[in-house]
Amino acid sequence: MKSHVKDLSLADKGKDRIQWAEKDMPVLRSIQEVFLKQKPLQGMRIAACLHVTTETANLAKTLKAGGADVYLCASNPLSTQDDVAASLVKHDGISVFAIKGEDKKTYYDHINAVLEIEPTLTMDDGADLVTQLHTAKKNLLRQVMGGTEETTTGVIRLHSMAKEKALKYPIIAVNDAQTKHFFDNRYGTGQSTIDGIIRGTNRLLAGSVFVVCGYGWCGRGIARRAQGMGALVVVTEIDPLRALEAVMDGFEVMPIGEACRRGDFFCTVTGDIHVIRQEHFEEMKEGAIVCNSGHFNVELALEDLEKISSQKRKVREVMDEYTLPSGKHIYVLAEGRLVNLSIAEGHPASVMDMSFANQALSAEYVKKHHEKLECRVYEVPSAIDQNIARLKLEAMNIKIDQLSAEQDKYLHSWQAGT
Repeated sequence: MKSHVKDLSLADKGKDRIQWAEKDMPVLRSIQEVFLKQKPLQGMRIAACLHVTTETANLAKTLKAGGADVYLCASNPLSTQDDVAASLVKHDGISVFAIKGEDKKTYYDHINAVLEIEPTLTMDDGADLVTQLHTAKKNLLRQVMGGTEETTTGVIRLHSMAKEKALKYPIIAVNDAQTKHFFDNRYGTGQSTIDGIIRGTNRLLAGSVFVVCGYGWCGRGIARRAQGMGALVVVTEIDPLRALEAVMDGFEVMPIGEACRRGDFFCTVTGDIHVIRQEHFEEMKEGAIVCNSGHFNVELALEDLEKISSQKRKVREVMDEYTLPSGKHIYVLAEGRLVNLSIAEGHPASVMDMSFANQALSAEYVKKHHEKLECRVYEVPSAIDQNIARLKLEAMNIKIDQLSAEQDKYLHSWQAGT
């Protein structure tokens, strides 16, 4: 079995941590039990480019339980948990290609390694694997039944590919499932980002000015959690509706050109490039702390900061200090990569439970229906979304009401009037 991980001797530690996460993933656990009996993914070869964490490990084990052959690589060079990667290889027989801190060449070598499986289905987090398949590995496209995409950035890229007729197989936008982005993006990113910032800095948020760039579901979560820690939250946006919502939620809203002079902490969650640039770094306060929790490190124009700095040094394990000619210092966490995964441990298992349940059931859906699907981006079927929500409520021992026959008839009739 092929693999490339840091150290297999870490496997036992990783196994314990995977089992700990599994205890808080009851929906995925119930799906795994069904998959073990029914083997709905029998014969599938799945190439997955995801964050290699304890939660992802439980997804990989579920896919294997369903009969799939799984090859896994990292979707971010700094998010891999090396003990988890080792455990999947040693204890579960899953091929993993991921090492925390891998350079760019190794990152793409690992993507190419998982494509050696000649996949029938892809699972992506940011569309790097899909892009590589559509550019450098076109000869493998014919046998791909479909795929899934985990993030907002990836879904945007895939919609662009579909619009240009460049997408060669159907992909389900797992990110857009309500049981994914309402919970994973908002509550998961919100908590894990604040966790990463505090671990990386050991600074007090209370009384500080915390700037959130972007007010999508991730931005909403971070803003609310920072506010809960006592910070004064400022939001920057380009979308008037989201900006208006941020105002109504009680936050200050202003352009980044103004916010850059006020912030003590800055966190980007836009999915776009160069949100914070040279002109913003130059205006920041002494000691401003800057990080990203969107997707790639391109949200921060660190090349601009390098250019205007007279010195750069590592002052904490995950923090670089940039000194400007004026003597002012700016601090960047995790090299501008995802602070919640590079420093903290990513989303709590309880929210990833729903996200990865969507992944597993979407993979099953593609296997069953791929012959009827076109080469475009699909939403997660509503029945899957509803079923996951129902299973989650059951696991939490929460009961809800049901419509009576009379109520159901009223809602679906135009003749009753008022």
